[in-house]
Amino acid sequence: MAETLSLPGFVDAHSHGFQRALRGRTGGGDFWAWRELMLAEAERQTPESVRRGYVDVYRELRAAGYTAVGEFHYLGFDEALAAVEAAAEARVRIVLLLAAYARGGLPRFRQDSVADYLRQLEALRDRGISVGLAPHSVRACPADWLEEIGRYAQVEKLPVHVHADEQPREIEECLAEHGLRPIELLERTGCLGERTTVVHATHADDSELDLLVGAGARICACPTTEANLGDGFLPVDRVCTRGIGICIGSDSNVRIDPLEELRELEGVARRQTGRRNVISTETLLCFGADEGAGSLGLEQWDDVEVDLSHPSLRGVEDAFEALVSGCGADVFA
Repeated sequence: MAETLSLPGFVDAHSHGFQRALRGRTGGGDFWAWRELMLAEAERQTPESVRRGYVDVYRELRAAGYTAVGEFHYLGFDEALAAVEAAAEARVRIVLLLAAYARGGLPRFRQDSVADYLRQLEALRDRGISVGLAPHSVRACPADWLEEIGRYAQVEKLPVHVHADEQPREIEECLAEHGLRPIELLERTGCLGERTTVVHATHADDSELDLLVGAGARICACPTTEANLGDGFLPVDRVCTRGIGICIGSDSNVRIDPLEELRELEGVARRQTGRRNVISTETLLCFGADEGAGSLGLEQWDDVEVDLSHPSLRGVEDAFEALVSGCGADVFA
């Protein structure tokens, strides 16, 4: 019987399950062109296709060492229920991050009002489903929606997840509309707090990072997706120097491998600083598990077993160092 090492399971704090169907498609010259492909795929989804497709995605997550997922969901209410059913079948703990969408995107994404959005969220909670608030972005949610969502989150003590500073154009549009950068707008509207996770933040400037510090907020980095979409690089060293918590997400699921996400974080930091060992192995593993759980408000999630007889670990001096620096997801038993 193979010798194994038990670790806290990795937590995928940001997933769009349906985007797995775009893996291997090379169309789209930049993020915005890719987004058109993504919207077309989203339009094809039904509760049945979500139920069927997400089981496969979540089984892949589980096999890769993820035992919990935050599904950032904007396909519709019935599709949300199907995603929850799929996670249960795949034995992955799910927090449903229901997206608030006032404008843009597809009609199926949008709610009639912020009150309608909160009613949908309450309906999920009434079914015993773990949820978080997810104003999709400052592009999709005007300031009055953000203010109401921020108030509700504070009263109910729920996680808030929001895309911000992923692309330069997003920042330019926010400055034109509000005279503020995205994270500045989140802070101004009360959406930035200790339960807030900003997804991507690849183009956050120093003043925005300081706002995250003051609020006690986290960043969810999704390096494999950010590379695939040409988003840019998270300023990893500046984030870590400030003590901002980082969690990871599989996002578009172009790759499902928590070790690759963590390794790329350290790799980006090394390229940016010209130094090695910018983030300790212990901290990287914390990013992969504990920070993700904190982001989703989870207190319990399954462990994962590492196969110590795997060829990638044969003859190594430190299994933890080797796990993060040289293993793929197939190392999990």
